[in-house]
Amino acid sequence: MALFASLSERLNHIFSKLTKRGKLTELEIRTAMREVRIALLEADVNLKVAKEFIAEVSEKAVGQQVLQSLNPAQQVIKIVNDELTALMGSGNAKLEVSPKPPTVIMMCGLQGAGKTTMCAKLAVQLKKQGKKPLLAACDIYRPAAIDQLKVVGGKAGAEVFEKGTQDPVKTAKQAVEYAKKMGYDTVVIDTAGRLHIDDKLMHELEEIEKAVSVTEILLTVDAMTGQDAVNVAETFNARLNITGVILTKLDGDTRGGACLSIKAVTGKPIKFIGVGEKITDLEPFYPDRMASRILGMGDVLSLIEKAQEAVTEQQAKEMERKMRENSFTLTDYLTQFETLKRMGGASALMSMLPGAGKYRIREEDIDEKKLERIRAAILSMTPKERENPQIINASRKRRIALGSGTTVQDVNQLLKQFEQTKLLMKQMKGKNKIRF
Repeated sequence: MALFASLSERLNHIFSKLTKRGKLTELEIRTAMREVRIALLEADVNLKVAKEFIAEVSEKAVGQQVLQSLNPAQQVIKIVNDELTALMGSGNAKLEVSPKPPTVIMMCGLQGAGKTTMCAKLAVQLKKQGKKPLLAACDIYRPAAIDQLKVVGGKAGAEVFEKGTQDPVKTAKQAVEYAKKMGYDTVVIDTAGRLHIDDKLMHELEEIEKAVSVTEILLTVDAMTGQDAVNVAETFNARLNITGVILTKLDGDTRGGACLSIKAVTGKPIKFIGVGEKITDLEPFYPDRMASRILGMGDVLSLIEKAQEAVTEQQAKEMERKMRENSFTLTDYLTQFETLKRMGGASALMSMLPGAGKYRIREEDIDEKKLERIRAAILSMTPKERENPQIINASRKRRIALGSGTTVQDVNQLLKQFEQTKLLMKQMKGKNKIRF
């Protein structure tokens, strides 16, 4: 599902009515702003935040420079984009690094927000930056919390420091000492959560913070809880003075209220967003890119970054050579599917393309299971068949279908799609020869 699909669709509908007109009057702009305010409130944006946002946008949008410009609708959309960006924090808020290692990051939040899994996801992000993280298990109350951290830590390739159910403050101190001795530059502490905020929980967190000189206090909140997430952030911040927020489950049916309200209400930035179940599904938060996605302008920069992570420069050059020489094989076709999967899947990438909301590309329009069937069919072929698909006759098709759990019709469709892809590449190659 595209991030904030409902809000994005509503805003695009409102602005499409403006773009159909040439000049705009002050009344038309104020009418549109009232509709935007309703859209924000329906998206569960904090009431005070929504009112202040509309007041700010309206004041700038009805200025003489906008009303007398050649394309006032575009000017209004630009103002909304700029204000949305400012509302969410202007720039990317990076993690602080302690001048004296290790950097200590204390993770906190209520039960069910995904805090323990987020510790491992954060470890993956830190490792990408060349850091050496250690995970510390300080949640001694929730059954199997320590075991869960070990499992997700193993997936992230990060060591987990645990001392069973001893006092969490003592475990945190020992973890930091262990990190110093073993050369870990970052310690991520998984603390206890509760079903609700209580004094005992807060006192324990305050004691850990004092005991180990915490550099960052990151609060994990569930984006799907809307204004509840904002209220949780406000309460934690009042006691702990958090340094940032991690929003989880942004890939779910999220209306957007938490994302658009947290910075304005708490004054603390969103540093990361969780966009899926996989251990790699954590992204740094960029307010400007999020604003663009909400307004249906796409997020091309994030798309490029995902591509750079998934494909090396050498692989890209090799693929370019194969396209140029028309030597693209089913093995290469399989590689493309693997790359697509590493980048988050087709639906995730489509949501980053400009205009995806305009064309109403829905999750059900992109059949990820069909892509898996294609992958299974290619893997059931022999190396010779992948290099020379023209040798795949009726009996070979039956064998491939049987081995991959697909049908002969699926195999036929795969081969047809492959030939169409090769033809498209040939046409692209021909166009590239044109010189002006």
